[in-house]
Amino acid sequence: MNRRISFPLRKGTHSRQAHADLPEQGVFEREVSREGFYGPATHLHHKHPPTGWSAWSGDHRPRAYNLLKLPYSQVSPWDAPLVLHNAHCQIRFWQCNDNMQTLVRNADGDDLLFIHQGHGELFCDYGHLSIKQGDYVLIPRSCLWRLEPAKPITVMMIEATNDYYGLPDKTIVGQHAIFDQAVLDTPEIDAAYLQQQDEQPWQVVFKRFNKLSVIDYPFNPLDVVGWHGDVSVVRINWQDIRPLMSHRFHLPPSAHSTFVTSRFVVCTFVPRPMETDPGALKVPFYHSNDDFDEVIFYHQGEFFSRDNIEPGMLTFHPCGFTHGPHPKAYRTGCKSQRKETDEVAVMIDTRDGLNIGSLMQDVEWQGYVDSWKE
Repeated sequence: MNRRISFPLRKGTHSRQAHADLPEQGVFEREVSREGFYGPATHLHHKHPPTGWSAWSGDHRPRAYNLLKLPYSQVSPWDAPLVLHNAHCQIRFWQCNDNMQTLVRNADGDDLLFIHQGHGELFCDYGHLSIKQGDYVLIPRSCLWRLEPAKPITVMMIEATNDYYGLPDKTIVGQHAIFDQAVLDTPEIDAAYLQQQDEQPWQVVFKRFNKLSVIDYPFNPLDVVGWHGDVSVVRINWQDIRPLMSHRFHLPPSAHSTFVTSRFVVCTFVPRPMETDPGALKVPFYHSNDDFDEVIFYHQGEFFSRDNIEPGMLTFHPCGFTHGPHPKAYRTGCKSQRKETDEVAVMIDTRDGLNIGSLMQDVEWQGYVDSWKE
């Protein structure tokens, strides 16, 4: 059933088109959108920055965390601290320092691993795959796997609870846009995989309903000799993502969607040229994304819409209030001082409100809510 009410009205002083040619200097545009950036929207023009608050009280506020300060070095990914979570999504941060001595299996949903640091080898039901910094590794639900790091591997894990990951609908830009599916790598049944198939006792630690159980085997159950089908572990590195660009219009985050589930979307921001049209907005626009919570993990580079944000940090903007660029970044964008971005970041937009993990208060930047003040 289509519930959309569609009537593009215009009142007062307004621009002809969103995010371009604002009516006059000193007017600030705010997008009020539904269904994330995928649904109907209205653009309001304000006299003052919509983030120009002077004080804030209460728990519902913009937050920033330094994930590298978490106690994130654990033997098992299931011991890694929860960063944010709801009934449909769990975000963990984990560092694997040594070869895993047990296999793991997640019976609660697909896992998407983003490799923030390090490199090594992944062994799974489908074979052997080398992984490195900047990789996304999609692990299907209930797949057996383990890591052998050559250098400690720091991972952001995004669980699609009771769900699975797919690719976004690329509509008019075609199936090869953003990335061609031909760049997706899959594991191999190679010599390294066959060599690790020993007859020694192994344990599988599997998670179901967030509770752990253990299965003992008198052999290594990663003993596959071949397979065929269209379910597999897959890998893509952010460097294989070729972003959509427009020199005359600042594209919304939805244009950078990488993976989708039924209740949240994962987007990837990668380096790109800046908009060059004199009237085009050159920074993320102020927006009230009131159907989704927004999470951004900062992987590398200088984050052109934020101040004092470093790699390894994460920002959390729950729905219900306007957010957007910091004042310094906004002024820089208006002056067209930058010609390209160099940031790499992972954004998670969730349809359902996120809860904050119990350890996060120890790594929170308490001054983040005041960082929009002049």
